[in-house]
Amino acid sequence: MSRWPGKYVIGLTGSIGTGKSVVRRMLEHLGAYGIDADALAHRAMAKGAPGYDPILRAFGRFLLTPEEQIDRARLGRLVFNDPDALAVLEHILHPLVLQAVDLLVKRAPHKVVVIEAIKLFETDLVNMCDSLWVVYAPHEVQLSRLMQHRKMSEVEARQRISAQPPQETRFDRASVIIKNIASFEETWQQVTAAWQRLVPVKAVGAFPVSQPVKLPLGEVNVQRAGPRQVEEIVRVYHQADAGNTSVDSNAIMAAFGDKAFLLLKIENRTMGVLGWQVENLVARTTEILLDPNVPAAQYLPILIREMEQASTQLQCEISLIYVPPHLARYDSLWISLGYAEKKPDDLNVLAWKEAALESMQPDSILFVKPLRQDRVLRPI
Repeated sequence: MSRWPGKYVIGLTGSIGTGKSVVRRMLEHLGAYGIDADALAHRAMAKGAPGYDPILRAFGRFLLTPEEQIDRARLGRLVFNDPDALAVLEHILHPLVLQAVDLLVKRAPHKVVVIEAIKLFETDLVNMCDSLWVVYAPHEVQLSRLMQHRKMSEVEARQRISAQPPQETRFDRASVIIKNIASFEETWQQVTAAWQRLVPVKAVGAFPVSQPVKLPLGEVNVQRAGPRQVEEIVRVYHQADAGNTSVDSNAIMAAFGDKAFLLLKIENRTMGVLGWQVENLVARTTEILLDPNVPAAQYLPILIREMEQASTQLQCEISLIYVPPHLARYDSLWISLGYAEKKPDDLNVLAWKEAALESMQPDSILFVKPLRQDRVLRPI
């Protein structure tokens, strides 16, 4: 039993480059609240946060960037070459991460929680979970993913892989082993089968559908999409881009490994799509598409408010929306929704700035809105 009454907690782990985050997002599609413990560790060492000063005392101020942030890449090269240094870093960060995880789990309205942690079996988190899921990928797949997606050199990628225990050492304690080797569909089938087998039915609630409203084009509501709605999403992409888009069903299916989609339904027909992801308590909307026959000023706020409500339930601190130029011109709309145009460098929280830079879309304009005042691992 987990340490959190009324919650079913999945501990999710696996070596670097196996695709743990993809599996976590799949579990989120199924109704779980996801926590990335490694991202919380990054937050804990931000300037002014609880781990910042202890790390500098332990390793030295040479780790600092010109902005006086800890250079995580430099710190990583140091600790992954020295097991003793790694142990010191973990001794500083693990209690802070556990404190943040505890707060997030207690605050989450969801009854199923998935905690992604690369060091799950090496920390007290392992004893707080109802089931333990391990994600596996062959060594050559790990290497390829690290070099392609994280832009590591082959030497660095091999070093990071070899610094971790062999994947097989986790198998004996695993409730579930997910082989994330081939396509999204194959991994999705494994995840859904394990979910249906292990997660109590009473713990899973249906995704809410917004209350319908009557507007000139008919009855309108917003629904959360699943992989079964791929063709509906593709159709809106093509309609919004006058058939010029190269997006197809395979691309959208793969995108479910990174983000979620909201569907704007008018008279039960999908007429708009919003693609967004929640990572590290930051909501990032990277796609907004409307059928050309749908007036943006009247219908877009319905999608945005539904995204904000879902993001608030996921305890997000801020909403970042990457707006295409033809929608950014609706100044009064964005002002009425509480958004302000910003540059990534304008954001004063490192996690927010990194998220803004990481997800920046070509030819888009960034609009920002705070969603809550209290923050996890608030700087002290």
